[in-house]
Amino acid sequence: MPEMKSVVPSGFEVHYDEWHLSPAIRVGDTIYCSGQLGIEKDGTLSSDAEQQFATAFEAMRTVLEEAGSGLDDIVEMTSFHIGLLAEIEAFTTVRDRYLTEPFPAQTAVGVAELGLPGALIEIKATAVVGSGNRK
Repeated sequence: MPEMKSVVPSGFEVHYDEWHLSPAIRVGDTIYCSGQLGIEKDGTLSSDAEQQFATAFEAMRTVLEEAGSGLDDIVEMTSFHIGLLAEIEAFTTVRDRYLTEPFPAQTAVGVAELGLPGALIEIKATAVVGSGNRK
C-alpha cells in the first residue's frame, strides 16, 4: 500500500501547525489538495475577484509543485464561490489561463461564506502525477 505523505510548501506552515490540515496529501501518484483561498503572500485578500481567483490558482500551483506535480496533472477540481452567478465568467477566464485541454472534471458550488471574511473563492483539486499532457 502506498505511503500517505503530507505536503507543506514553504509559507504554508500555518495550515499544518495552527489549522491542523495539510495543504495536500500525496498517496502514491495521487495528490489530494486542500482548498486554496486567494490569499496574497502578505496575508491580505484583494477586493478584485479576478485577482483572488488568480492568487488561488497560484497557491494551488505552489502546493502541487511541492508534491512533485503541477496544474497540468489536475484530474478533478471543485470550486466554492461567493457570488457564483455574478463571478462565473471572470472565474472561467482566469481558470483558462491556468488549465488547458484536456480539461479536468470540475464542479462549481455557490456558498454563503468561506473561512475568511472577504474571500470570494476556494479551490480544491485532485491531481495524478504524470497524467497531464497539457503544454
